[in-house]
Amino acid sequence: MAASSRDSISQYFKKGAEVEISSDEEGFRGSWYAATVVRPPGNVKRGSAKVLVEYKTLTEDEKGTRPLREELQLVQLRPPPPREKRRSFKFSEEVDAYYSDGWWEGIITEVVGEDKYLVFFRGTREQIAFKGSDLRLHREWVHGKWVPPLEPAQDVIPEIEKLPPSTEVEAAKEMNEHNFSPGEVVEVSSDEEGFEGAWFTATVVKKLKAGKFLVEYQTLRNDDDTDFLREEVDTFHIRPCPPDVGLLDRFDVLEEVDALYNDGWWRGVISKVLKNDRYSVYFKNTQEELKFKHSDLRVHQDWVNGKWVIASKARQL
Repeated sequence: MAASSRDSISQYFKKGAEVEISSDEEGFRGSWYAATVVRPPGNVKRGSAKVLVEYKTLTEDEKGTRPLREELQLVQLRPPPPREKRRSFKFSEEVDAYYSDGWWEGIITEVVGEDKYLVFFRGTREQIAFKGSDLRLHREWVHGKWVPPLEPAQDVIPEIEKLPPSTEVEAAKEMNEHNFSPGEVVEVSSDEEGFEGAWFTATVVKKLKAGKFLVEYQTLRNDDDTDFLREEVDTFHIRPCPPDVGLLDRFDVLEEVDALYNDGWWRGVISKVLKNDRYSVYFKNTQEELKFKHSDLRVHQDWVNGKWVIASKARQL
């Protein structure tokens, strides 16, 4: 690891720094909580990248007087997103909603009135109404930058906001939805317990109504094992197959990867570099650490607002 990378980590996660924490616990996945660094990370190069934090909104006693402290993996931390000017939101836009003392990742499913929105949460399959003041644009922390990029300070009114109300939602839907065609090879995610963080290859059979698609999996079989599994999925659980970025010579500690396991690609983080082109990979959703060959890993990419983004490397923060 270059000295500049270590210096960057010290800058973002030094003692007293404000951060946001993602949770591994069941029922809390997809949420971010504000915290302060109590003890910075150790030797990142050797995989000793745990950080002691103190939460700002979570407590460890019933009276709520003692802030919760927890030792976490470095990959669960990020700097807090910068404050941005209040804005309106559009149909199918990805947002974070402030709920139960944290920010939860969701999607705008309906604009129900002035400054009021319905937000759908993939993890819980719930749909809840929020005021605009309790929402923020969802961003990913990638290579030390926020994606999508931070908006200009000056007022910029997108063309879609100038449309009549009757056409605004349809225009937003057209701009944000990907039109998957029959025969197209895609990847599909699942909300089922034990399958969070995994993507399975499938083929689109046909497009259904209400933003749903019938797909046939290429690796998953039906219950009686007579054919490949077919399933209806909505637009929030389907994406194009990631583009081929080539096979890297090696992966480094704290690099995000997808690991081929149990017929799907599972998102994980390199925790150790082993001999003979093998790696230990840590999976946040299950808190497991498994070993993989180099050939069973690929660079993790995120599908953000209709574009592919190479995943962040905590070691380059």
